[in-house]
Amino acid sequence: MEKRDYYEVLGVEKNATADEIKKAYRKKAIQYHPDRNPGDKEAEEKFKEAAEAYDVLSNPDKRARYDQFGHAGMSGAAGNGGPFGGFGGGMSMDDIFSMFGDIFGGHGGFGGFSGFGGGGGAQQRRYRGSDLRVKVKLTLKEISTGVEKKFKLKKYVPCPHCHGSGAEGDGGMETCPTCKGTGSVIRNQQTILGTMQTRTTCPTCGGEGHIIKNKCKECGGEGIVYGEEIVTVKIPKGVAEGMQLSMSGKGNAGKHNGVPGDLLILVEEEPDKELIRDENDLIYNLLLSFPTAALGGTVEIPTIDGKVKVKIEPGTQPGKVLRLRSKGLPSVNGYGTGDLLVNVSVYVPETLSKDEKKALEEMKESDNFQPNTSIKEKIFRKFRNLFE
Repeated sequence: MEKRDYYEVLGVEKNATADEIKKAYRKKAIQYHPDRNPGDKEAEEKFKEAAEAYDVLSNPDKRARYDQFGHAGMSGAAGNGGPFGGFGGGMSMDDIFSMFGDIFGGHGGFGGFSGFGGGGGAQQRRYRGSDLRVKVKLTLKEISTGVEKKFKLKKYVPCPHCHGSGAEGDGGMETCPTCKGTGSVIRNQQTILGTMQTRTTCPTCGGEGHIIKNKCKECGGEGIVYGEEIVTVKIPKGVAEGMQLSMSGKGNAGKHNGVPGDLLILVEEEPDKELIRDENDLIYNLLLSFPTAALGGTVEIPTIDGKVKVKIEPGTQPGKVLRLRSKGLPSVNGYGTGDLLVNVSVYVPETLSKDEKKALEEMKESDNFQPNTSIKEKIFRKFRNLFE
């Protein structure tokens, strides 16, 4: 199913401010909140879709990439479908509330709605792992078709001994006695307006809702250990130098079964020996011999897919540009393919044999070898444009 435009999802214009985006997301989140729509799968998907759109549009870097490259600029990893990976890569409702708790009034609920796993509207704290960054160098051929790359990542992974909890054995963890597992406490404060209630993070458990009594002997209670993982990244076709792709949930693991960070992939282009990239177009500088330029003929031109034969018309002038349609690179957004532009130059030999000089001397007197007025004017205009 094709993804909708993030601005359309939140119902905002492309020039919307950060505050307008935040307000629009909160409105959508309240509308499709699962507590208001129990058992409604469609509402749940719209709730997730709005969270995904907000994650991108509320982040200046992600928003800039999205504005330039669309959905392809946000994904590129094994069909993950976006910065949240379609919420299929370990993300859940709890993750949404954890990441955007400030939108929900600080605790996952909306004025009476309980939220998820919060116990009466509270939201337990979940640690988030840090992001990882890797570079991938691509050839023009790989950029034109898209490619899969494998990376062996050295990173923090969930502890296999305690399964990421940080506790040793079944009895190594207990519910926090202060907050009763909610992760927050309510404090009453007397003011001139009367008694005010505020909800704050539980000082005993740090907002996690539980306390580790016996720490795991392998990870020391952190729930994470240093390890490695092989990750396959699917690079979409048409990417460009400096573009950054995002793969959700493939960064460092979060402590105590928290939210994993993302894997950020920075694209670098490997220079081609013959072709030069200009956005989606490719440029090739063709050097013709004088006889071929004068008499015409057939030459081979390199393309991404191999060499092709191109007909040279008799009397081809230096500076002429031949355009090979759709022989360039595809757009990363899927809107067409660029062209291959062939810039024609004519080679003038530096040394000549006696017979060659004699032949050219004879040709020099011919009117056909004298540049006419229209050609002189074209050359003059071309050089004048270079200096204007």
